[in-house]
Amino acid sequence: MATKGKLTRQTIIEKSIQLFSVKGYFHTSIADILEAVGITRGGLYGHFRSKEEIWYAAYQECTRIWKDIVFRGVKEAPDPLERIRRVIRNSMQDYLGGGVFEGGCFLFNSLVEFSRQSSAMNQHILQGFRGFSRLLHSWLEEARQMAMLKEGLPLEEIANFIVISLNGAGPLYTSSGDPAVWQQTISQLHQYLDHLKKPT
Repeated sequence: MATKGKLTRQTIIEKSIQLFSVKGYFHTSIADILEAVGITRGGLYGHFRSKEEIWYAAYQECTRIWKDIVFRGVKEAPDPLERIRRVIRNSMQDYLGGGVFEGGCFLFNSLVEFSRQSSAMNQHILQGFRGFSRLLHSWLEEARQMAMLKEGLPLEEIANFIVISLNGAGPLYTSSGDPAVWQQTISQLHQYLDHLKKPT
């Protein structure tokens, strides 16, 4: 059973995620967090020393949530291309389309916000995106070794393109609220994967 202190810490993180997602990191104040959580400044600083420390904890939690959703049912697929298909569908339908965060994708929003504001925090997020691309690249390489793909494909570029496409859908869907954004992204990326396959 979680202690009161652990529950308070988790509440701080969860409320901060929503605030950072909607208002952005720099437009969210400590006062905003205190009001959302319903604790005193002393209560907050008993768990975190600064707003930046809260953000890093929020990032870690968001990454956990993202992985739980995006990789659901993926390990069970022996076909590496099917794994990529499931990741695409989960990313768009269940993560983006599921409205996990009120202000859209916390991770993408933070990446854009920090691009010219905080090099350290920006690089921290970029490492996650690069890791995701490397994973897709490894699955594409596995498919190549299984003779599933056409010869001579630039697999690293293809992995990067998929990540770029998935993240490009984020702000479009957040701003429009139109499910066609993520639905068409799934459809087109699945067709793109079909185009990469070696003719049978």
